[in-house]
Parts: sequence; structure tokens; C-alpha cells
Amino acid sequence: MAGRNNRRGPTLTRQAETADASWGLAAKSHSAIPKKRISAPHVLNEAQTYPRPSSFSRGLRLDIKGVTILFISGTASVDERGQTVHPGDFRAQAERTYRNITALLESEGVTWRDVVRTTCYLRDIERDYGAFNEIRTRFFKEQGLDPLPASTAIQAILCRPDLLVETEAIAIFETKDNSPQDGEW
Repeated sequence: MAGRNNRRGPTLTRQAETADASWGLAAKSHSAIPKKRISAPHVLNEAQTYPRPSSFSRGLRLDIKGVTILFISGTASVDERGQTVHPGDFRAQAERTYRNITALLESEGVTWRDVVRTTCYLRDIERDYGAFNEIRTRFFKEQGLDPLPASTAIQAILCRPDLLVETEAIAIFETKDNSPQDGEW
């Protein structure tokens, strides 16, 4: 265990290693990168607060040697109460999805200009891709994006039958001093 970043203490470490082994996970031989949850509760709630909670973060922030990476989870037309907004209206759902991602980015002090990749999931790509591409093109133009983020759009069955579009994003930017302050992580 020499050199291992051990914050759990010897007893918990042994228990965790036993649990890791039972899941088929190898013992760590490196230090973990600190992660911070990203949230924007004024526009969309956390999945853990759903009536049937879901186990994911809206996004994660990783600070690595002067570079910050934001991983925004698949985000859809959901409001601050966890309710689907605009059921049946693809255009309105796509716009709300961009609004929600914008709020998550802003919560970390960045914009769409820092986004390098999006993955877009459409419930019915044959029916909705034209409208989706029109909305995405207009939105990216309004954001002044040049170059545009790398992007993929695919058809998928989404987690709720009334959701028609979901998008995830990755943003990367330089930070001057990204070392965590006491109590920050």
C-alpha cells in the first residue's frame, strides 16, 4: 500500500479493497483526480431527488494541471422539479435542453465556446433530425461558435417515453490555479 493515496484509513481501506475485489476491481496504484459535481438547481433538479431516484450527477468537473474538463451528463427538457417540459414538442424540448446545458456551463463560469464535443440522442432521428439540425445550427450561431464542437447525433430510446431529445457535452478550458481550497472538495 506504500504510495497509495489513502483517505479512508486502514480498516476502511481493507474493507474497500475486499469490496473492490468482489466486484472484480483491481486495487488502485494511482492517486484519484479530484471531482466536483456540477449543478444548476434553478433550471433542473438533481436526479437523486426524483420520486424514483437515479444514480448520476448532472455533470462532473475535473481539474488537471491547469486544465479543467467538464463532463455534462445527458440532459433533456426537464425542469427544476424533475418534470418533463414540453411533452410532444420536439423543437421546444431541444431548446430547453440547450438552456439546461447552458445553465450547467454557467454554473462553472464557462460558455458554449468551451464545449469541444456533444453527443445528441434523438428518439426518432428520421422524423426529427431536420428540425434538430436547424435548432442546433441556429443555437451555435447565436453562441458565436467557430469552430463548432465535434458532434454525433444518434437514435436512442430515452429514459422517459415523453422525452424526444437528450444531449451530453464535454467542455475543456485552461485555469490559472485549479488546486482545491480547504473544504472546497
